[in-house]
Amino acid sequence: MQNANDFFFNAVAADADGAARDFLEAERRLHSSSAVFTRGALQMLCVPKILTPQAYRFIQGLSQTVIGILEKVITKYLEDEAYRALFGFSPQLERLTALPTGYKVNLPIARLDMFFNEEDRSFKFCEFNADGASAMNEDREIVNAWRGTKLWSQLQSRYKISSFELFDSWVSAFLEIYAGFDGCVAHPRVAIVDFLELGTKSEFVVFKEAFERRGVSAVIAEITDLKYRGGVLYDSSGNRIDAVYRRAVTTECIERLDKIGDLIEAAEARAVCLIGSFRTQVIHNKNIFRILRLPQTTAFLTFEEAAFIERHIPRTYKLEQGEFDIDDVLNNKDKWLIKPADRYASFGVATGGDYSGADWESKVRSAVGKDYILQEYCAPYKTMNCYFDSLGNIHSDMYNNLTGMFMYNGRLAGFYSRLMTGLVTTQQDEGRVTCTVIADGE
Repeated sequence: MQNANDFFFNAVAADADGAARDFLEAERRLHSSSAVFTRGALQMLCVPKILTPQAYRFIQGLSQTVIGILEKVITKYLEDEAYRALFGFSPQLERLTALPTGYKVNLPIARLDMFFNEEDRSFKFCEFNADGASAMNEDREIVNAWRGTKLWSQLQSRYKISSFELFDSWVSAFLEIYAGFDGCVAHPRVAIVDFLELGTKSEFVVFKEAFERRGVSAVIAEITDLKYRGGVLYDSSGNRIDAVYRRAVTTECIERLDKIGDLIEAAEARAVCLIGSFRTQVIHNKNIFRILRLPQTTAFLTFEEAAFIERHIPRTYKLEQGEFDIDDVLNNKDKWLIKPADRYASFGVATGGDYSGADWESKVRSAVGKDYILQEYCAPYKTMNCYFDSLGNIHSDMYNNLTGMFMYNGRLAGFYSRLMTGLVTTQQDEGRVTCTVIADGE
């Protein structure tokens, strides 16, 4: 992996002017593409995340282990009332997680984010994202933006390059899950649903097109406009919906529960196949990291699975009085971070190493008792990368790497690579993204 990375970086250094032209052209293509970041223009890096086939197979293996553990945890949550109580969900959320699905898999889609060390293959997980998982389109459009450039041609001259397809593959996984639904029909009509003022609509369009390529009728629908009448769920145009790809984040559904009653009623009656169901919140909530390490969890896992958790899940506690050692957290601030238990897009994340002692104490004390978690800080793996500004000047730096694994119906489908100069991705330091490819040839 390092050899391929060095090869690309050396190509940049050997012809900085040409590399600048390539980068700025690729960036122009990206910014005019369907990849739209929710908080401004998507910022890319020059060097892709390059995996060897061996590294890919290693990650594929670990992804199967973690997805197997998470499937077991969701099943235990559904079957065991005492275990379910550990999660502390509200009665409204518990009711949603109890809705029947009519199909076997608990976790149809997920993005599992980790800090992966390319040199020794050690890794620690950062967070798990379920149905609202996004950014598939970012990887695709960055690859498309680079194709045809001199830099990309140089990489292809040395290695056999393959990238990841994340749309048609999801349609295949979706239809595979739907085929196991106890009320499936031969020609389902699919709705991609979200609170559309909050969702990544440009990405939804690409998914819609992927469904249509398979001959499946698909619509992008405002979740609050769905109507359940006479045993059938309809969109705002009065068309029947047989299956739903839910992109609406569960916390936002809970906040607007009174506006999505028709979808819930249809799912409860199994009049529609809801992919994914609300039970995925079991692993989406960041308290899952604390619960995974509890004896109540390791008791129903294999010895190997329990050891996997011990090695790769950071120590995590509720940020509540009596749950953690406040003196240790304040006196050893670089060892810890805090984050909201149920938010996304890096909202509210704070790392002790980014603050002075007094500011860190203020951050911690102000978050105590407010549904935050305290987590062991795991140092990300660093790699050199660069970008060019609009004047063609190169900016090189060491970046912390965050690797997201897209899991479709329990299988690894592709990656999302985000790199940042800060200790973690926060709203103040969104970081930059790059595409992920497999390079085979040495």
